[in-house]
Amino acid sequence: MEDQWIALAVSALALLASVVSVELGLSIAIVEIILGVIAGNVLGLHSTPWIDFLASFAGILLTFLAGAEVDLSLMREKARESIIIGLASFLTPFLAVLAFCYYIAGWNLQASLIGGITLSETSVAVVYAVLVETGLTRTPIGKMIMSSTFATNFGTAAALSLFFTQPSLWMLAFVLFSATLIVVMPRLQPWFFQRYGNRVTEPEIKGAFAALFALMFFAGMAKSLAVLPALLLGLAVARIFVKHREEQARFRVVAFTLLTPFFFIKSGMGISLSDVWANLGLMLALFVVKLGAKIGGVLPQARRYVRGDAMYTTLLLGTGLTFGNIAALWGLNAGIINSTQFSLLVTAVILSAVIPAIIAQRHFEPKY
Repeated sequence: MEDQWIALAVSALALLASVVSVELGLSIAIVEIILGVIAGNVLGLHSTPWIDFLASFAGILLTFLAGAEVDLSLMREKARESIIIGLASFLTPFLAVLAFCYYIAGWNLQASLIGGITLSETSVAVVYAVLVETGLTRTPIGKMIMSSTFATNFGTAAALSLFFTQPSLWMLAFVLFSATLIVVMPRLQPWFFQRYGNRVTEPEIKGAFAALFALMFFAGMAKSLAVLPALLLGLAVARIFVKHREEQARFRVVAFTLLTPFFFIKSGMGISLSDVWANLGLMLALFVVKLGAKIGGVLPQARRYVRGDAMYTTLLLGTGLTFGNIAALWGLNAGIINSTQFSLLVTAVILSAVIPAIIAQRHFEPKY
């Protein structure tokens, strides 16, 4: 009966998170993580193999959806500027946190790499929500920020794949399959949507799920990660999603109703409040190093390209959530970081999801 009890508890927490998110105006992901912390530290809930699997798939699905959210015409319009800002947004916190974890915190090199990758990202979920709420998605500054967010997360996903990939025949098969899928799937989708679309059985969503499960299979056999190809696959089909907004909305409903709560609640359940409290100074230092590096790297570039809204751009690019949790959870499951390191990193990620966004909205929001 334990599995049924845990399923009931997680579903109840997911429902409560939805209500709290609406009432407080917070991102659902943040609320689910916080409730997961309470579940793990107060209620004594723990993960199970089937939750681990669902959480892993949900992480890949979130990565795919992040790529699919990118407006390609918008990205081309601001390509040079967004790549420069996005590269600074990824590289400076990655190097700063890596150095801090290795030389000051005393972590080993692999754990330090996970720390740098975890705290280098920019949250697509937070940035997108803030821009929609403020009506900035179609403004020049909104386009710049969204394009830069994708460039940042591409760097994060690429680093996670690059540093933790082992050459093998299965790796070659994984690369070839991923490349084939990324090229073929966008070409098949127009015909597939026309022939099988708009049906209650949702063949389109099932097809995307099958592709992502296939990526997970080949990544598992290659002892690699499906994060980068999932992001690129999402980008490849983004144009199709733009033409089929209703299908995109249904895809989000399936993802955020059934799957992503397992990812975020499991992440919260893995945080030990006793570990965070015992290492509070280190956790706060990780947050300060990340945000300080983001400001130091992004602000000079933002002043070149979006002079009047440079600090707003910098603070939004300083947010983190989804990719950071994916990297930290992968590192924990792979045995690269321990539970204490995981707790400190994810808590720092949560702080970065909330504090920079609040400061940006209250003190630096553009007036258009």
